Amino acid sequence: MLGITVSGVLDAAASRWPDRDALVVTDQDVRWSWKELRERARALATGLLATGLNTGDRIGMLAPNRAEWLLAQFGSAYAGLILVNINPAYRQAELEYALNKVGCRGLITETRFKSSDYIGMLQSLAPELATASCGDLHAERLPALRTVIQLGSENIPGMFSLEQVAGRPAEEPLQRLEAIAQQLDFDAAVNIQFTSGTTGAPKAATLTHHNMINNARMSADILRFTEKDRLCIPVPMYHCFGMVLGTLLCATTGAAIVFPGAAFEAKSTLQVIEAEACTALHGVPTMFIAMLDDPGFEQYDLSSLRTGIMAGAPCPVELMREVIDDMQMSEVTIGYGMTETGPLSTQTLPDDPIELRVGTVGRALAHTEIKIVDEDGLIVALDQPGELCVRGYNVMLGYWDDGKQDRWMHTGDIATMDEAGYVRIVGRSKDMLIRGGENVYPREIEDFLYTNPKVDQVEVVGVPDPKFGEEIAACIKLGEGERATAEEIQEFCRGQLSYFKIPRYVFFVEEFPMTVTGKVQKFVLREQLAEELSQKSGTS
Repeated sequence: MLGITVSGVLDAAASRWPDRDALVVTDQDVRWSWKELRERARALATGLLATGLNTGDRIGMLAPNRAEWLLAQFGSAYAGLILVNINPAYRQAELEYALNKVGCRGLITETRFKSSDYIGMLQSLAPELATASCGDLHAERLPALRTVIQLGSENIPGMFSLEQVAGRPAEEPLQRLEAIAQQLDFDAAVNIQFTSGTTGAPKAATLTHHNMINNARMSADILRFTEKDRLCIPVPMYHCFGMVLGTLLCATTGAAIVFPGAAFEAKSTLQVIEAEACTALHGVPTMFIAMLDDPGFEQYDLSSLRTGIMAGAPCPVELMREVIDDMQMSEVTIGYGMTETGPLSTQTLPDDPIELRVGTVGRALAHTEIKIVDEDGLIVALDQPGELCVRGYNVMLGYWDDGKQDRWMHTGDIATMDEAGYVRIVGRSKDMLIRGGENVYPREIEDFLYTNPKVDQVEVVGVPDPKFGEEIAACIKLGEGERATAEEIQEFCRGQLSYFKIPRYVFFVEEFPMTVTGKVQKFVLREQLAEELSQKSGTS
């Protein structure tokens, strides 16, 4: 494993591959080499320190994918700061919570994006900005925040522009960076990411240099990455998928980082893959589905593609076949993990048969331990379901201000493991249904329904039932031009699934409630269906 810091990774990349492409962002007309990225990141680091920030301070990053994200990621690391990833979909109350939860002293922010007016949010939260000196904010609702840096070119009261902060550094500030580098410990915190918060307020997972760098390195080895690879990253940078398995994975191998746009769009991603001859592509299944369904898909030359990671949600077998055959990603892999494990715990191999790349999430990464336990914490037998727990270098320090993490990270996922060590995720512990005393895992039903050629996407949830406690509801998005009835779907299940696993309710939908990262929000779906059934029951 690598015993270095995030800034040390960029130093090494700039030394080994100074003139090779490090970052390409076509919509910003950016094409930086590893040497240039290092120079720009160090310039930002000295500027951040000059604003009054100090080693150990937390600095938020609120922006979609753009070149400045890498400057923030590496620049904050050079300055010894802890970067706090803030979801650009957050609204004002969520932004206030995130900044205060970890005591952000600094914030780098986009001015606006889509329907979000970030400057407006900040000015509402901190009206004191109107009269504050840059770097000396004192706001009642954001008591820790002192420095706000905006990514636009406007002159906004109380805020620096990035250009003001990232001016060319003098010799003395660079010497301060060298002194900080000598004192930094690779086991120290370098990044905070908020968990989804589907139950209660989001928690602030605190990750170290060692967590993130080595997780990126282990995955890069599986993907057989070299400096000749070019990785297209449509997944968001505020998440581990983009930040660790994207930028840090490339930095450890010299591969080029390619952003197809500020946010995912199928057409622009396909265009960039072709134009930049990308060899790898990361994404969640819904992104791959969108690209394959793009009306102009056939016109793009994707022959440069070789590998990548599909993660974040289950991958139907037919989708995997299309990605391998139609997108020419013969070595695409499946990864599994969570923010708290930096993120990956398991990954399939590029040459695993398709059945393993779809039916499992692979085996434990090197230097990572996995156990599957019952409700009493005892390890279950092979092929028996239980909660998946992870231990190793990749497990976070803990949740910010909530104490240290135990040696074993309890994922909340229900899994099985076979003799060869391949792990199958059968559901979330909180997603498990109990129908009339029978434990039912939605993933099993979903996997079966995907074998129906009419089904394009399916999500199974539990809805309240007075007799059985919970009943099974299947929400199905049919393939283009397909038609089906609820009775037809139920008949398809008979004789193939146990009677208590056959969906009582079948709903046909055009779309699902999604997170910004492309995951289906099952808790929202569950609430919507429960309300719909309640209304029907009340009117019948």
